[in-house]
Amino acid sequence: MNRLAGVTSPYLQQHADNPVDWWPWEQGAFEEARRRGVPVLLSVGYSACHWCHVMAHESFEDDVTAAYLNEHFVSVKVDREERPDVDAVYMEAVQAATGQGGWPMTVFLTPDAEPFYFGTYFPPEARPGMPSFRQVLEGVSTAWRDRRDEVAEVAGKIVKDLSEREIAFGTGTAPGDQETAQALLELTRAYDPQRGGFGGAPKFPPSMVLEFLLRHHARTGAEGALQMAQDTCERMARGGIYDQLGGGFARYSVDRDWIVPHFEKMLYDNALLCRVYAHLWRATGSEQARRIALETADFMVRELRTEQGGFASALDADSDDGTGRHVEGAYYAWTPAQLTETLGADDARIAAHYFGVTDEGTFEHGASVLQLPQQESVFDAGKIDSIRQRLLAARAGRPAPGRDDKVVAAWNGLAVAALAETGAYFDRPDLVDAAVGAADLLVRLHLDEQARLARTSKDGKAGANAGVLEDYADVAEGFLTLASVTGEGVWLEFAGFLLDHVLARFTDPDTGALFDTAADAERLIRRPQDPTDNATPSGWTAAAGALLGYAAQTGSAPHRAAAERALGVVRTLGPRVPRFVGWGLAVAEALLDGPREVAVVASAADDTASKALHRTALLGLAPGAVVAYGTAGSDEFPLLADRPLVDGGPAAYVCRHFTCDAPTTDPVKLRTTLSS
Repeated sequence: MNRLAGVTSPYLQQHADNPVDWWPWEQGAFEEARRRGVPVLLSVGYSACHWCHVMAHESFEDDVTAAYLNEHFVSVKVDREERPDVDAVYMEAVQAATGQGGWPMTVFLTPDAEPFYFGTYFPPEARPGMPSFRQVLEGVSTAWRDRRDEVAEVAGKIVKDLSEREIAFGTGTAPGDQETAQALLELTRAYDPQRGGFGGAPKFPPSMVLEFLLRHHARTGAEGALQMAQDTCERMARGGIYDQLGGGFARYSVDRDWIVPHFEKMLYDNALLCRVYAHLWRATGSEQARRIALETADFMVRELRTEQGGFASALDADSDDGTGRHVEGAYYAWTPAQLTETLGADDARIAAHYFGVTDEGTFEHGASVLQLPQQESVFDAGKIDSIRQRLLAARAGRPAPGRDDKVVAAWNGLAVAALAETGAYFDRPDLVDAAVGAADLLVRLHLDEQARLARTSKDGKAGANAGVLEDYADVAEGFLTLASVTGEGVWLEFAGFLLDHVLARFTDPDTGALFDTAADAERLIRRPQDPTDNATPSGWTAAAGALLGYAAQTGSAPHRAAAERALGVVRTLGPRVPRFVGWGLAVAEALLDGPREVAVVASAADDTASKALHRTALLGLAPGAVVAYGTAGSDEFPLLADRPLVDGGPAAYVCRHFTCDAPTTDPVKLRTTLSS
């Protein structure tokens, strides 16, 4: 029976034809394990995961290995992007037991879903310090058969240990100036001044930390914060982690210098970084930041937008190298010979110098990842543009990486926010339209009658998995941003529906702490709860940001109080481990600034002077500022109530806690006010 054939997850569909008798995560799998008296093999991964593909090819497509699995285990395959709650619970156990984690994640469970043995990737043949997958299977099977009581004792202890773990919630008081200054000091200590970024290899784009640095500089004028953000953004933009031909960022760099990426391209990275570069341009006017923001936005729309108007999750790292083999980076890397074949000898020499393509190669097998090691000003811009277009056209003829077409609510919320702001900043209404299209899809397909979110959809069909906290928070953030950009109050209303669920179903009423799953969600061995950022803002701090933004737009005291309580954990963690609560620190900067509320009262929605004030408000540097835009007397935004025109013309009111300064009709004065 092929139980994966009808699922919405592309990752699970990739395994539908395996000889392994896979089950999706469902109660029936554990009932079957109990009936047969066998343990459960839980395998967790995602479609763009290189090592997931490797293990699938080596082990799950092997008839002998599959036969052994089918006889001795019930095998469950989980897409971590569809079930982040399942992934989080068992990854916590893996990391606690082994000190590390990663994907594919391989966990052995009792029929009660209690874990007792852990790992990640296992090879088909034993290696030094690493048993083969078959050895692991045989060892687990033997232990289950001969030492069942011991296995049960281990599983019970692990579950007990997990259940007793507690998060330091703090006092429920948000970070103040002292905590944000200490966080900046800690970041300075971890900063890599030669290469940008933080720490060593592998090096991940520090998107949320960069937002904190930009906001901290805007509020305090700390030049060191801006310098770290600028230098890191420049290094990434010039490195191989950025696609120098087609735009968009890879997941991370395997080296400290941003040269060789892990080539998968994720929607969430590109949404977050698009917004970072747009905000960097807003703060500095950097032409490079403008280019990267727009190219990244265009990449998302061109290569990730689905037919239904949402955005696909990812592009794979691997693709066919032209010989039938799937090879990581085959789509993106170039040899000198390939440059010559495409460009001719003379232009190939220019391209090699410009993009850092060497005879030895910077990647594998003599190939190089394109980067920008030289200053662009020494090259002829027209010539380089011609070279880039010809290389891009030639690359389009290569077998393309696979695309994971599922639409994840949270990541689409991030994309909505990024595209809406980028479109507004750079007069690109097509990008705003793309943001509106994705938001429409989320409302139409992911929201039910009670405004409960489905985590995913694919091909116009909503998935069965319930949204988690990050879905509600990031979609609310996207809707709030869209409300500010478009002046359409319906997006504020939808954000309110989602945040009502956050307060009612995800929040501990006694402490204000937040859980990753709703109170009425499927019960796992532990209710997941993590305030720290990973590749995306944690649901906890994303919710704090959305609650604060909604409170600023509406004056809602309960939403503001909930945001402040949620930030208590950031007060505890921020000064010690700021790299892991970057978004929480960014939200704290908004709270410390007010955040400011800008009501732009238009004489007419399409009036030139009104639109100039509106754009100036959106470009203001005040951290986390919200903007309400509409005609006088409009009831779509509470901020617009009782805010009249000035001498019959448009006016902007800058407020904190709904108490406003004298209105201005001058965009220059408004810009100055929002930059101080």
